[in-house]
Amino acid sequence: MKTDTVTLDDIDRGLVHALQIDGRAPFRLIGEALGVSENTVARRYRRLRGADVLRVVGTLNGARLGYNAWTIRLRCTPDSADAISKALAARPDTSYVHLLSGGTEISCSTQTPTSDESEALLLNKLPRTSRITSVSAHLLLGNHALPNNWAGPARLAPEQAALLAPPPAEDGDVSLGPADRPLFDLLSRDGRASHTELAAATGWSEATVRRRLIALRRAGALVFLVDIPPAALGFRTEARLWMSVRPSRLTAVAAALAAHPEVSLVAQTTGQTNLLAAVNCRDSLDLARYLTERVASLDAIHTMETAPVIRTVKRSGALLPLERRR
Repeated sequence: MKTDTVTLDDIDRGLVHALQIDGRAPFRLIGEALGVSENTVARRYRRLRGADVLRVVGTLNGARLGYNAWTIRLRCTPDSADAISKALAARPDTSYVHLLSGGTEISCSTQTPTSDESEALLLNKLPRTSRITSVSAHLLLGNHALPNNWAGPARLAPEQAALLAPPPAEDGDVSLGPADRPLFDLLSRDGRASHTELAAATGWSEATVRRRLIALRRAGALVFLVDIPPAALGFRTEARLWMSVRPSRLTAVAAALAAHPEVSLVAQTTGQTNLLAAVNCRDSLDLARYLTERVASLDAIHTMETAPVIRTVKRSGALLPLERRR
C-alpha cells in the first residue's frame, strides 16, 4: 500500500466521492460533475488505481437475498496474528480483515446464505491452530450506517452528486446461480471492468452482460463500493467500538452514532455487547475527543470496548456463494 506517497488534491477527492455515489459512472459524466475533462478523470483514476490507493469493487448484497451477516473476533498469540489474518484475507468469503489491539486480535466480516453455512464457517473453515486463544461470532441484526455511505469521502455539492446518482434499487425477486459466479468474481477484483472483459469472463455477449448488470443493480443484489484506505483521506486512526447499550435505547443510540461523520459502520449485534461501530478519526487525539465528548454524551451506553485498528489486511471485495435462490 502506497498511501503515504500519494497526495489527493481536490479533483482526486471529488473523483473518490463520485465513485462512492456510483462506482461504474462513466468518466465523461464524472468529468461533467467535477468540471474537468473525461481524460483528466481517467488519468487520475489510473494513477490512484496503479498506486494501490483506490479501486472500485462489485459485491453481492447478501441482505437482499436473506444472507446472515457476521463479524468475527479472534484472539491469538502475537507471533501468529500476521499469518492468521492473511489466511482469513485469502478466503473469498471474507471482508474487512483487521489486526486490532496491539496485534493480538483479528476481526473480519463474512456473510453466509444458510444457518448450515454459518455453522460450517465457525466450526470447520476458520484457521485451526492452537495459537488462536478464543473466537466469538456476532450476528449483525440490523445496520444503521454502512461503509458505502460514509461521509469521509464527501466533497461534491448536492447538484454535482445528483448528476451521478444511479437509479434506486427496486423491490422484486432476484435469482442467482453458478452462471453468475464469473461475473461477481471479476467485479470483486475490478468493479469497473469493461463489458468486453466481463463478456470474456462469463462467456456471455456484451449485450447480455449489460442487461444482467442492470437487472442485478436494479434488484439491489449487486452493489459497488469504493475501496480506499481512510488514511488516504486524512483519517489515520481507525477503531472498532463494541458497546453494551440499554435495550430500550438501542435504536436511538445506533441512529445517533450513524449521524456522526466519524462513523462508517453501525450495526446491532448478538453477543455480550449489542452494538458495533467502526470509527475513523484524524489522529489518536481526535479519537480521544470523539470518545470522551461525542460518545460519552450517549448515556444509554453502559460499557464500551475500544479496539484500535493496527493494520488492515483486507477491506471490501468479498465474493459470496451464489447457490442460494429466492
